[in-house]
Amino acid sequence: MDGDVAGAIYTTGPEETRELGRRLAALIQPGDLVVLNGGLGAGKTLFAGGVGQGLGLSGPVSSPTFILVREYQGGRLPLYHMDTYRLDDPAELVDLGYEEYFYGPGVTLVEWGERVVPLLPRERLEIRFSFVPGQDEDRLVEIMAFGGRYRKLAAELLEVAGVGH
Repeated sequence: MDGDVAGAIYTTGPEETRELGRRLAALIQPGDLVVLNGGLGAGKTLFAGGVGQGLGLSGPVSSPTFILVREYQGGRLPLYHMDTYRLDDPAELVDLGYEEYFYGPGVTLVEWGERVVPLLPRERLEIRFSFVPGQDEDRLVEIMAFGGRYRKLAAELLEVAGVGH
């Protein structure tokens, strides 16, 4: 199933990338899955921190690279933050009990989701972060929706980010 390219946003600096995450947090619902793709240092974890702030978490959201998944409670919704960068095989995600996260009562963010595509639900929101050439702090943030719920979510995010359709 191919996703629909919903649109793109430019962020100019870390605070705007974090703010975009906060804005998404206001829109997400229990069971939502958001896949974050992009190179090292492109803004995935910064964005995830904004989602955590937007959900009302009191502490910082940090990269789960070495432990693969961090669970955060105490916000509007539970946040499950996964990082699949170090997985050698998508099947390793099975050992984590990924289905409990993907289909649980919280929101799941998956960094490096392109590494586990066979295990991702058909319906999801994907966000790709890219460096803007010559602009160290700026990012191109591309949003792709897979399924009706996520087409609506992508449109809402673009609207609150001030991007016309």
